[in-house]
Amino acid sequence: MWRSVSSRLTSAERPRYRAVVTLLAGLLATGCGYHTSGPAAPGCPATPRAGPGEFSVMTCNLRGCGVADREEAPLQAESKPESERAAVAAVLAVARPDVLAVQEMGGPDFFANFRAELKTQGLDYPHAEYLECGRRQPNLALLSRFPIVARDPHTNDVYRIGAAQVPVARGFLDVSIAVSPSYSFRILVAQLKSKVFHPLGQSEMRRNEARLLHHHVRDALKANPALNLLVVGDLSDGPASAVLRELRGERPPCLEDVRPADALGDTWTHFSAQGDVYERLDYILVSRGMLPELVREKTCAVRHPLMLRGSDHRPLMAVFQAHDQEGPATGAAAGAAGVR
Repeated sequence: MWRSVSSRLTSAERPRYRAVVTLLAGLLATGCGYHTSGPAAPGCPATPRAGPGEFSVMTCNLRGCGVADREEAPLQAESKPESERAAVAAVLAVARPDVLAVQEMGGPDFFANFRAELKTQGLDYPHAEYLECGRRQPNLALLSRFPIVARDPHTNDVYRIGAAQVPVARGFLDVSIAVSPSYSFRILVAQLKSKVFHPLGQSEMRRNEARLLHHHVRDALKANPALNLLVVGDLSDGPASAVLRELRGERPPCLEDVRPADALGDTWTHFSAQGDVYERLDYILVSRGMLPELVREKTCAVRHPLMLRGSDHRPLMAVFQAHDQEGPATGAAAGAAGVR
């Protein structure tokens, strides 16, 4: 059947068709999907890595590392099972990000164990930031091969809905990282209000959290329009949502959605077993000052057969050149234009 289809294609279309068929055949032969058993086979699409003069940043929702984060009743809940932790560690060991931002981290003991498990996989991160949110909320954390040179956690942001004054539940992790003496960047890590019912309206809560996060972005870019800035994490809403518009800004947006895709072109980041729903809820957003450094061909959604054993989210990774690049998006005038 494939040969008959190929015979009807033009000469220009045949190379691309053959490439797709070859990729699909490799996936079928190796079982490289999300519901296979056993480790990734050699034919699985590879996760790109940063090369010389480059660095990588990954964001990953770990799905409930702590006891309080699990879906079971508190008396029955346990920490993330060893099989799930091992699956996540194996995927991260393949990607080997230079900077790793995680959501739904457990308490300090869980964070220490997570770092130790990664170290057994050859992933040693000497620099870290941990934001414990309290109020039984999942925590945020960041691990880095490079020094963290500034820390500005945001834990006191509040907003109003009617008469209610509501705190941002998980806060925003905010650090600056020095990749080299001549190149640094600032990264904000967030996990916005989940799509879980709340009497105040979960959508409105999420939109207000996005607005407050945008204020931090706006203030940073006002101070330095050419700032190398990333916003990463689980934003709990779709790319066309009011939440993303609120966060990115408008006329024009001050943050670019880099839209990482996997080797098959899929951009979804979250899978819900209830209804077989695939959604894009996780993001890497880049300021125009940092956008010229993005290595798009190495920026991806990680496709690995073990990932959904460890979490209902899959990681996103972006690779950047480790030196400032001039481009149409750089310069004070371009940066200021996107701030509102």
